[in-house]
Amino acid sequence: MFPFALTHDRKKTAGHVLLITLKIEAKEEIFPLNHPFRISRGSRTEACVVTVSVSDGDYTGHGEGVPIARYNQSADSVVAQINSIASITDLDRDKLPELLPAGAARNALDCALWDLEAKCSGKRAWELANIPIADQIETSFTVSLDTPSTMAEAAAAAIDLPILKLKLSGDDSDVARVEAVRARAPNARLLVDANESWSPRHYRNTICALKELGVELIEQPFPADVDDALESLEQPIPVCADESCHTTTDLTRLKNRYEAINIKLDKTGGLTEALRLYQRARENDFKILIGCMVCTSLSIAPARLLASNANWIDLDGPLLLARDREDRIPYNKGRIGIPSRELWG
Repeated sequence: MFPFALTHDRKKTAGHVLLITLKIEAKEEIFPLNHPFRISRGSRTEACVVTVSVSDGDYTGHGEGVPIARYNQSADSVVAQINSIASITDLDRDKLPELLPAGAARNALDCALWDLEAKCSGKRAWELANIPIADQIETSFTVSLDTPSTMAEAAAAAIDLPILKLKLSGDDSDVARVEAVRARAPNARLLVDANESWSPRHYRNTICALKELGVELIEQPFPADVDDALESLEQPIPVCADESCHTTTDLTRLKNRYEAINIKLDKTGGLTEALRLYQRARENDFKILIGCMVCTSLSIAPARLLASNANWIDLDGPLLLARDREDRIPYNKGRIGIPSRELWG
């Protein structure tokens, strides 16, 4: 059972406990990408994030959330959500679910509060959460949706990376895309992500070929509102819920549909709920993928805490950027190190 420490929102002075009003600030930041990033729903050339700082006057914690258009979030709406509770005194992580829905705003604020508590206590965030952290973990690298030949070239350029996640679209070229990548990256482990673009017919027509090509995970083949089709389909490859899984309340209906779930902090509303979701998922025999949006190292650092014992890790957001934050998380040939204190936690 993961313990959940309260945020440092009080100080002791001369034997008295004083309530500290936290100063909360939120702003939008834009980070250009190395190349256009395409999935079945569209493409982008930059990462739009909302950065939050929470200060008690002595220490400042930082967090990052990525507005998700799929859920009608924008930078303006996320900043507005955070500003709507910025004047609340006695704010801590346990109260956030009462104030904000699960999503990017709550994620940024929750992670900033974790960072603040780590700084106030002099401990690292994983010590506060009482969970182990591995020195190095292996992440997949995403190959954006494109023609088979272009995706194959991208895979060849990433030949030193051990795991590739291929974006697919539900059209007649999906198998050709995976075949082309496999030819140029014969030793890579392969995951595929359909981003809700498949039909049951496409699944049946594609699954055997993907199995033969060595694909080891299929992420969110069907739209979240019609994924009950998975209950009657053979699954020779594990299927992972992404858009269908946000918080612990989703697990019950996923039980007979998915073998794995993708935990993203921008869906759970932060590290606090992500820890609960991780634990509950393990109790219910789900395999776990730790994922991210297109983001900076500030988003990856808290997600990194969950990754030590996950089945798959997809924390490659900063690798897609033309520039990252100054105190970036260390990456080396597909392996992620431990975030510095200067970055987060």
